[in-house]
Amino acid sequence: MKRTVNIALAAALCFGAAHAQQHDHAMHQQHQAQAAKATRAAPKDTRQAVYFPKTLREHTLANMRDHLLALQEIQEALSKQEYDKAGDIAEHRLGMSSLALHGAHDVAKYMPKGMQEAGTAMHRNASRFAVASKDVGATGDVKPALAALAATTAQCVACHAGYRVK
Repeated sequence: MKRTVNIALAAALCFGAAHAQQHDHAMHQQHQAQAAKATRAAPKDTRQAVYFPKTLREHTLANMRDHLLALQEIQEALSKQEYDKAGDIAEHRLGMSSLALHGAHDVAKYMPKGMQEAGTAMHRNASRFAVASKDVGATGDVKPALAALAATTAQCVACHAGYRVK
């Protein structure tokens, strides 16, 4: 009886492995077909190209990468309930007081009005987040800070959806 159970178990395992291999192959083919279709149907990039002199382009892209890093550091601080730290990062790296650090005046003259407005709104919202984050210590309510952070990142999304740096 024990041997019959072992043989049945082995047969089931072999059948399951063979079936899984067939399934994986079929899934692989399906994914390849979907990828090929997506490549053919890739939408045209309709974002407005914004041309910067080479040094300002590199500077601007480095600033954007630092903005992403700042957002990651803010989220990490929030996860540790370090609200004052999150506010400090936001204000000094993204907020209105960071404009001189980023050379915003130098690059703004190359930006279309909508891109300038999105950038200004991002910096203002980051400063609002900084205040709201520091308020959490007094109020205990993190929701206004999270809403202000969402408004900040919404400006990043809007700008990157509408413009591309060349």
